[in-house]
Amino acid sequence: MFKGSKVLVTGAGGFLGTNMAKRLVEEGSYVRGTLHTRSPQFEHQDLEYVKADLTNMEECRRVVEGMDYVFMCAANTSGAAVMATQPLAHVTPNVVMNAQMLEASYQAKVKKFLFISSSAAYPPSGDRPVSEADMFAGDPYEAYFSVGWMKRYGEVLCRIYSEKIKDSMKTVVVRPSNVYGPYDKFDFERSHVTAALLRKVVERQNPLEVWGTGEDVRDLIYVDDFIDAVMLAMARLNQFDPVNIGYGKGCRVHDVLTTLLAVDEYQNANVITNPSKPSMIPIRLLDVEKATVQLGFSPKITLQAGLKKTLGWYREQMENQGKRAPVQFSGARVRVS
Repeated sequence: MFKGSKVLVTGAGGFLGTNMAKRLVEEGSYVRGTLHTRSPQFEHQDLEYVKADLTNMEECRRVVEGMDYVFMCAANTSGAAVMATQPLAHVTPNVVMNAQMLEASYQAKVKKFLFISSSAAYPPSGDRPVSEADMFAGDPYEAYFSVGWMKRYGEVLCRIYSEKIKDSMKTVVVRPSNVYGPYDKFDFERSHVTAALLRKVVERQNPLEVWGTGEDVRDLIYVDDFIDAVMLAMARLNQFDPVNIGYGKGCRVHDVLTTLLAVDEYQNANVITNPSKPSMIPIRLLDVEKATVQLGFSPKITLQAGLKKTLGWYREQMENQGKRAPVQFSGARVRVS
């Protein structure tokens, strides 16, 4: 589907955008990736980076011109600390970017537009996995209220472009669980729980602090599996039909840490919990039957294997750069216009 196609990946300097752009060029696409404040993390001869502020409509039109497909990976994201103290940080910039990129893509007559929603937009369901039909059954969990409604509005916009206008544009909506892997954010102010724990293990922090009680349950999916599912969704979904993308099994934060310690052979770690630190919904599980049936998707990478891959990647970046951060390629081909 994508071989020889022109594909726009917004947010190509970020976690999902970098991995998405990398997969697309490997499959034979010409990729244009937008950058805002971050630097490129991956280089390829068929990957062109373009500096752009997607809150500016003219720049949205410029970057999408001539593209066949759009993968909307650009987003203003952060971890629990920012969501707890600055809930509006995720609202205005993301609503503006999503709305304008949809409009610019429609005007440019792209074949299909992918929107990455979030499982955080679901209402609380206790220990019952949420299915796609549950999305608007109630408000999102209180700590996710702002970001959850922002994502819901993005989905509604996608439905409008797909179903409610003349000469509609095909839109695909995926709702991921907790994605982890190479090119993630590992700075503590913005990182999510898996990346933060991984960095603490690599740095052999003593004590090794876990935010919250460590009993929170999450569905963790390795980024390569997530990208596999996205590619299947883009290929097989031709109408507005949101789909959950996850591993299909939950694990406690403590279990994630225990696996990290075992994989990295960190013995006798002094682990402490800090319930005063911000934590999010106690349990979030996804029903992934639709992805299995309609997309033919099933994850291949176990938590142990995925964490081992991510640990190896992260440690290699530190050794290459001599600092505790992922590598950034200053020599990548970047166009500013």
